[in-house]
Amino acid sequence: MDSVAAAPAARAGRVDLERLLRPKSIAVFGGAYAEAVIAQCARMGYAGDLWPVNPSRASIGGRPCVADVARLPGVPDAAFLGVNRRASVALVRELSRIGAGGAVAFASGFGESDGEGEALQRALKDAAGGMPVLGPNCYGLINYLDGAPLWPDLHGGTRVGRGVALLMQSSNMAITASMARRALPLGYLVTLGNQACVGLPDVIDAVLEDDRVTAIGLHIEGIDNAVRFAGAAQRAAAKGVPMVALKVGRSARSSGLTRSHTASLAGAGEVFDVLLRRLRIGRVDSLPMLIEALKLLHAGGPLRGNRLVSLSCSGGEAALVADSAAGREVDLAEFSAEERARIGDTVSPLVSVSNPFDYHTYDWFRPDRLYATHCAVMAGSQDLTALLIDFPKQELGGSEPWAQAVEAFARAADATGRRAVVVSTLPECMPEARAAALLARGVAPLLGIDDALGAIAAAAQAAPDGKSGPMLTATAPGPDECVGLTEWHAKQRLGEFGIPLPRGFVCETEAEAIAAARAIGAPVAMKALHPDFAHKTEAGAVHLDVKGERRIEETFAVLAALGAPVLVEEMVGDALIELIVGAVRDPVVGLHLFVGAGGVTTELTRDGAVLLLPVDRGDVADAIRSLRIGPLFAGYRGGPVADLEAVIDIVLAVQRFVMAHLDSLSELEINPLMVRPRGAVATDALIRLCPGA
Repeated sequence: MDSVAAAPAARAGRVDLERLLRPKSIAVFGGAYAEAVIAQCARMGYAGDLWPVNPSRASIGGRPCVADVARLPGVPDAAFLGVNRRASVALVRELSRIGAGGAVAFASGFGESDGEGEALQRALKDAAGGMPVLGPNCYGLINYLDGAPLWPDLHGGTRVGRGVALLMQSSNMAITASMARRALPLGYLVTLGNQACVGLPDVIDAVLEDDRVTAIGLHIEGIDNAVRFAGAAQRAAAKGVPMVALKVGRSARSSGLTRSHTASLAGAGEVFDVLLRRLRIGRVDSLPMLIEALKLLHAGGPLRGNRLVSLSCSGGEAALVADSAAGREVDLAEFSAEERARIGDTVSPLVSVSNPFDYHTYDWFRPDRLYATHCAVMAGSQDLTALLIDFPKQELGGSEPWAQAVEAFARAADATGRRAVVVSTLPECMPEARAAALLARGVAPLLGIDDALGAIAAAAQAAPDGKSGPMLTATAPGPDECVGLTEWHAKQRLGEFGIPLPRGFVCETEAEAIAAARAIGAPVAMKALHPDFAHKTEAGAVHLDVKGERRIEETFAVLAALGAPVLVEEMVGDALIELIVGAVRDPVVGLHLFVGAGGVTTELTRDGAVLLLPVDRGDVADAIRSLRIGPLFAGYRGGPVADLEAVIDIVLAVQRFVMAHLDSLSELEINPLMVRPRGAVATDALIRLCPGA
């Protein structure tokens, strides 16, 4: 049975990762991989006990080996299993039996492979019992804060006093991220692999226990429990630790959800984006952008908003910023007259003050003048000020003027108390030592204009908005196990919830159809009532503007030949806008709403918005106004005004229907919803319910 739950506030049933993440003793199993882990521990100065286990070797990495778990000198807080998949299952069982704090299952060939691998993954989970196991099929973790690596390979990080936690489902991408020369202070690097025993929400909860963690970055291939994920996100927000996510595979569609337009439009990627936004998790599109966003969040937390002022000494750079911001949620707001006057007093009369601001190079060798300009700019209403600057190659020397310009900018940020970033056009034009020095004084160094603008948008998205997280549902039986209602029955069910419907009659004979048309008044719409006709136009199952007895008789004959009764219905002829309003079940997030441009061209226009449950009037109004057709509601170019409030009422009525059928509804669609100057009418409807509805 499906269930509904708000994201839990408590940590009931949470996995305890304290010993695994911050171990005072580590046991390493295997040969070459165990040796690699010991080497990484030595490199990082791990101060705890380190016990290699190998029945065939006397020592590994200069440390004496024991033959098996029974001969360990103590119960390890953490274990690294550098052995094959079958041996991993056996070792997990032994370690769990003695009360070890956790393990990293490095081996692959589990659930990501064949049927035997899936069985072994189930066996691994059973063997673990209550002991947390990272993986299988993962490299493990590195605690850079305490110098504790359970890691069998090279990595590029170093010890830090405070930093970000980077949680990744891909181990190779984790290595890449650690090698980036971008001055990112990594506090934790954790890979999750197949998540057989420990999932992403568990690790989020665990790193939140460490007050030295400033922000959390996520690389997500998929999540299997949106309720737990939402709960972890809410706990991060409550603690003031911002999160940003790189979700890969966003273009994938949920299999089987193709009966309605709603299902094909509200795909898995779109739903996940809305989930992240609802949870106030910033979203980025690439690994470099994730790193830049984490630096910005580390330097000062989320941005209050997305208003940006950009400074550069080149019109070309200013144009690049303007172009990059145009496709992102970044607002390059115009300066007010007062702001232009204040800034203008600090620059040459030949400089035009605008945003992006090209301040030229008149004061390039005069840091005090640059400082005055930067202070004047930072006194504005923006949420962030960016200085674009690219350092020359270090081997060329002569970079002092660049350093002076950056120092003047950082001093201005200190003096005004405003958020500031230094952006390089190209990543290689910001020396890592220079970037690290800037970050240490609270000015985030962002590398690459596009990645910088994406990071800024994500940092604004991560700001708390005071709203509670979404209510989410577990998944119900799949669509193939559900049955569709006829349009008539679907409408009657919706009508019970107050959704306006056109007047209509179900007709079994030509005489009944003619009588129905007379009662309604010509012209009428005529449709074949068959639950398999999800898209009636393609099936030839709908005829509009039918009038005259002969035409009604002919149309009835055509429709009746399709093997179903015929619906004769009132034509809605005064509609200003056609909408689609629906609900569909995502396999992870559960039931959610969708509203967009409707009619037969719905999938061509692809103009829609996903809404997670529950929504209020403001949420629905914002979603409708966000559509490309949104301006039509206000009377586009002097046209008539459409009834937005009536549409909101209907969407909320659909929500009530959904909430009343959470354990049975597979999908619902009203398309089109005909929006009039006053009121709106559902002229077509599709509902699929699971058995027991």
